[in-house]
Amino acid sequence: MSTLANQLAAAEREEVARAIRLLLARPLLTEGTDPAGFELVRRRRESLAQWFDYTCGWSLVVESRRGYARLAKVRANPDSSRPARRLRSGRAAFDRRRYVLLCVSAAELLSMPMTTIGMLADRVVQATAAERALGAFDPVHRQERMAFVDVLKLLESYDVLRTVDGTTESYVESVEAKVLYRVDTTLLMRLPAAPVGASRLAVPRDVVPSRFEDLLAGLVRERRYGRVAADEVGEESHSESATTDAQRNLRLRHAVLRRLFDDPVLYRSDLAEDELAYVSSLTGRQILRRSVEQAGFLLEERSEGYLLVDPDGLATDVRFPDDTSTARVAALLLLEPLCAAPVGMLPEQLAEAGADLLRRFPRWAKAYQSQDGAVRLSEDAVGVLYDVGLARKAGGRVVARPAAYRYRLTETTSTDPEGRHRQVPDGSLHAREDATALGGDTAEGDRQ
Repeated sequence: MSTLANQLAAAEREEVARAIRLLLARPLLTEGTDPAGFELVRRRRESLAQWFDYTCGWSLVVESRRGYARLAKVRANPDSSRPARRLRSGRAAFDRRRYVLLCVSAAELLSMPMTTIGMLADRVVQATAAERALGAFDPVHRQERMAFVDVLKLLESYDVLRTVDGTTESYVESVEAKVLYRVDTTLLMRLPAAPVGASRLAVPRDVVPSRFEDLLAGLVRERRYGRVAADEVGEESHSESATTDAQRNLRLRHAVLRRLFDDPVLYRSDLAEDELAYVSSLTGRQILRRSVEQAGFLLEERSEGYLLVDPDGLATDVRFPDDTSTARVAALLLLEPLCAAPVGMLPEQLAEAGADLLRRFPRWAKAYQSQDGAVRLSEDAVGVLYDVGLARKAGGRVVARPAAYRYRLTETTSTDPEGRHRQVPDGSLHAREDATALGGDTAEGDRQ
């Protein structure tokens, strides 16, 4: 009996760990997109909700009948490294116009359990015409229709919109396209993860540009930590609410573990002084290691910071190395000269390195074979390195961060139709297994 109980407990721990990593990668998990994953989350929802609440302070809602699980991931420091993306070819990031149409469309859909693409477009036209700052939506223009379709396809991927008849893409070709949707308004209301509603930060429109960063931070300010609260018009109170030791420790735990479980690498240099003191304390280290183990990750702890490795790749929404785009391959190739420059590289040096890649591989990166192609290639590649925590800006230079030294470049050859061997930019990179995987000596008792 004891053996059976141990086996069941071990099976539960494995399932909870797997479900945690699934939700980290896909905070909105629907039964339609991943039936097996949703069933696992549904079955272990109580343990999952407790883990996320204690570890990161994130709330998990599982709607079994409606077929979705929503993890509200809140970041204390919002950034633009994970934008909404167009689901058509290229997966380009949303621009300002698409974000405007997304917000307006979502607001109009709240009162429309069933709609057609034409009816929704008409309501968006009226809503945007009523507010000068938004810019009137004009479906006569193809570019406007393309942006609108990108918004609707994103909502479809969230299962907020379900096509009953017709195809959304047909609207790009004709404003007369007939598409019928069913709208899940309950799920639509679950999409915002910010703890503070935007309407509570209502301020005069003319001051929004000058206070945008302030207002954005106000959306993710959480009262439970005893910090300065924002009032109904977005002005901060002059008196700080009393902060107890328990609230302070809660904030530090959530702040550190949110970043650890949401970012590729967590560097000690990026932590505030009190956060670093917390994670270096006996209690903080124990909580960190226990949380990592419960989630099924492997922890690499070095003198420079922390890195989580998912053996199954479940929690990874952005992979590196990755050859799915030219910019990602270029990022891999630029790591070699970047790591060889201790003081970093100037933008001009990176552009020259990009030009060298284009000269070496003339049949590669067709979109960058232009006069300014080398500059654009280097900028896009460096953007990838920023996003995965392998590079940073320092005094006008781009400097490799410690985790970048985990990789080394290997050469691959392929045979062309005439039987000749040629070098190709496959971007193969391998992790080094030495003690400097994060660029420095191993911290005491760190390797797990």
